Amino acid sequence: MKLEPVTVEAAREARARIAGGALRTPLVRLNADAPADVYLKLECLQPIGSFKVRGAGNALKSAPPEALARGVYTASAGNMAQGVAFWARRLGVPCTALVPENAPETKLQAIARLGARSVKLPYAEWWRTLVEHGHPGQEGFFVHPVSDPAVMAGNATIALEIAEDLPEVDTVLVPYGGGGLSCGIAAVLRGLRTQARVYACEVETAAPLVAALRAGEPTAIEHTPSFADGIGGRSVLAEMWPLARTLLAGSRVMSVAEIAAAVRLLIERNRVVAEGAGAAPVAAALQGVEGARAMVCVVSGGNIDSARLVRILQGEVP
Repeated sequence: MKLEPVTVEAAREARARIAGGALRTPLVRLNADAPADVYLKLECLQPIGSFKVRGAGNALKSAPPEALARGVYTASAGNMAQGVAFWARRLGVPCTALVPENAPETKLQAIARLGARSVKLPYAEWWRTLVEHGHPGQEGFFVHPVSDPAVMAGNATIALEIAEDLPEVDTVLVPYGGGGLSCGIAAVLRGLRTQARVYACEVETAAPLVAALRAGEPTAIEHTPSFADGIGGRSVLAEMWPLARTLLAGSRVMSVAEIAAAVRLLIERNRVVAEGAGAAPVAAALQGVEGARAMVCVVSGGNIDSARLVRILQGEVP
């Protein structure tokens, strides 16, 4: 499967489709000392608490009605499942979420609130669904959470907003789960002829992109679950590799402790609740990026278990 970079036109069309469902989120300064001016793109304020509402909306609203007749399904640790469920309910079609067996309870409860059904799978089987773009025996229209052109165009609407709200942006830090968010943003910022460099942000317990960049090709890695469950995987998806290696400026790998500290900082300084993946760019920004003066951290989501959040606020690393 060959994927082309998202165009500015595709992102603008997606923005029109998802208007009324996805919010135009604010860009606010980080209230903390940092090596550069740091701004937060608050996708945690979306109706489902995550940027995934953008890509899911564009995928479902651009699909022909007959494709949705038997319902929809996705494979997701929680946020994409919520995005697809959110739009499926609006469109009146049934939704199923295939989730890894260690999916956070907060996200499972949110999926149920949106009227969707969750099916837990062993991690290896769940990952295979992403690689194979579907699951045997599962009926309905499959929305891939990463490497779907419509999903990536929906994600890339974030780039339109960043460029409009901060024309001088030179560095954008984006969580890297599968690459659909970071590559979508990078493609449109390039299409808009900005000078912004886009860096992926990973967690050291599961950092497939930095491993692929070192090896020159996707390579399997050891995946250790952590509270930053929205990022990390066993390898870079093969179809995403050509985009990631050409569109992204590199990968910034953070420790679990650094990400937990960023979650705590966001609450204490900005009163913003971020999940682990959403705080990873802030952890990277606090370390600094060479040559950066105006940085944007995409706070991708805020769906974190309350028990984990309490432990973080107490100075622990869940």
